[in-house]
Amino acid sequence: MSEAAKPPRPQFRNIQITQIVGYRLPLAGVVSILHRISGLLMFLLLPFVLYLLDHSLLSEISFEYFKGFASNWFVKLVILALSWGYLHHFCAGIRHLIMDNHIGLDKVSARKSAASVLVVSLALAALVALKLFGAF
Repeated sequence: MSEAAKPPRPQFRNIQITQIVGYRLPLAGVVSILHRISGLLMFLLLPFVLYLLDHSLLSEISFEYFKGFASNWFVKLVILALSWGYLHHFCAGIRHLIMDNHIGLDKVSARKSAASVLVVSLALAALVALKLFGAF
C-alpha cells in the first residue's frame, strides 16, 4: 500500500481528565492494579518491618519498648495496611498462578476469581484488624 493510500491515523488530543478518571475498570483490572499497589506497599514498608524486627530482637527491654510502640493506633493502622497488602498480594498471586496454567481464563470465571480474591483478602484483613485492635 502506498503512503498516499493509507488512511490517516486518529489523533487523540482532546482527552479530558474527567474521561480518564471516569473510566470504569472491570473487576479483574481492579484486582490487577491492587496487586501492583500491594506489592509496592510491601516493598516500601520493608525497611520499617526489618527495623522493628532487628531492634526488637536486641534485648527484652527493646522488645518491650517496641511492643509499646506497636500499641499506638497509627502504628496499628500501618501494620494493618501491610497485612492487607500481604494478604491481597498472596491471594492475587495464587489467582495469577492458576491462570498461568490456563484455568479460568474465560470472562465469567475470571470475574468470579477476581471477586473471590477481593472477598477473601478483605475478610482475612478484617480478622487481622479484629486481632490488632483487641476484639479477641
